[in-house]
Amino acid sequence: MLIVVRTPMDAPDKLDSPIGSADNVLRLIAAFEQHDKLRVADVSRMLGVARSTAHRLLRVLVAHGFASQDELSKAYVVGPSLLRVAVSISRGLDLTRAAAPVMAELVNELGETIHLAVLQGSEVFFLKSIETPKSLRVGARDGDLRPAYATATGRILLSELSDEELQTHLPSVLSPLTRKTVTDRKELTSVLATARRQGYAWSLGESEEDVASVAVPVRNASGRIAAALAAAAPPSRLGEEDVASIAAKLTSGATRISSLLL
Repeated sequence: MLIVVRTPMDAPDKLDSPIGSADNVLRLIAAFEQHDKLRVADVSRMLGVARSTAHRLLRVLVAHGFASQDELSKAYVVGPSLLRVAVSISRGLDLTRAAAPVMAELVNELGETIHLAVLQGSEVFFLKSIETPKSLRVGARDGDLRPAYATATGRILLSELSDEELQTHLPSVLSPLTRKTVTDRKELTSVLATARRQGYAWSLGESEEDVASVAVPVRNASGRIAAALAAAAPPSRLGEEDVASIAAKLTSGATRISSLLL
């Protein structure tokens, strides 16, 4: 139930009734389908409510994880809870449906956990994971968000963006997640150029100390990167000398997934 707290500064608007409140919240959620980012002024104009009311509506969504505030622009973007709902509804759709059997085969072939992820703002969102049965393993990440700049999945997704696009998908500060995280923008640019040239990216203990991963692109019918396919393992089983061979097997799997999306 949505509880509305009114102040004397608020002009009368559609929040005067529970039905009006629900209508506004649902219209606001639906607006994210057409808009990557929403500002208070946008919401006020779109819903025909006072700016203070628009701000409260957005804060309600933030409180429940349905929206989050972009660090750089201060605008509001889709939050992790809304993404998880969307993914749970869409699990049977083309991408995850096409990827699942290929991912299962890769788990058997590589003996490691396999992830499928997409880019969401400055983070990667893990659509699906299939764990290896090994007792020492990287766990599933279904529904998780991780900073794109520090992960193999994120780096391959960022690698083909233009300089202008890239700036919208990086936080203002590249904070270290571990002692190995690349936090210098010039160095990250070089890392992304290497990923673009080689067709794969890797992260060895940069996102999490005890996780190493390799990722390749999954392309859609137009040749654009639709998702990242990755293998993740403890560093004891995935070192720099293993990256190229794992990437080759992942690329073969990604090609098969892409062919199913045509």
